[in-house]
Amino acid sequence: MEVEVKLRLPNAEAYSDVASILSDFHVKTHLQENLFFDGASGELSSKRAVLRLRFYNNDARCVVSLKGKAVIVNGVSTVEEDEEDLDPGVGRACVADPRKLGEVDLRVLRRAKEEFGVGNSGFVCLGGFGNVRNVYEWNGLTLELDETSFKFGTLYEIECESTEPEAAKKLLEELLNEHEISYSYSEKSKFAIFRSGELP
Repeated sequence: MEVEVKLRLPNAEAYSDVASILSDFHVKTHLQENLFFDGASGELSSKRAVLRLRFYNNDARCVVSLKGKAVIVNGVSTVEEDEEDLDPGVGRACVADPRKLGEVDLRVLRRAKEEFGVGNSGFVCLGGFGNVRNVYEWNGLTLELDETSFKFGTLYEIECESTEPEAAKKLLEELLNEHEISYSYSEKSKFAIFRSGELP
């Protein structure tokens, strides 16, 4: 189970302000390309599951994730997540022909077929979006500052995975309030926003 605090920033100015405040704590930047898949008959989405291939930094790494039963309440997201690394070249071949996902021998993909019933008609690609993720180590927390580019607009968000989400959220809120930076609790996952076709 993945538990994350998700706070939405209203605009590029607020995003830049947070990046500036946290600059001394910056650890790394990831360029991410996220692509999503379903069964040809909607087998995953009908059970509130999501299959994602994420490519890092121009194919330096590829991770396949199966997520399910996502819930966001008051800026805290909980979701069942299972993930494995996949050879980036194989990942690209699967993007070009999603049916190839059915031939890849990974636990996550076996689960998609066996537990969620993705049939012989195989997988289809739903599309996706890009994300620039800046990672910071601050006050014992790992913060991820995201600039997500959808075809219909850009979303700015702070994420923090934590076993104590309320305490992490309190620290983040204190930081933002101290610097008079507006924010709101995220109400939808990036995937849900992508599927809706508009920014919340």
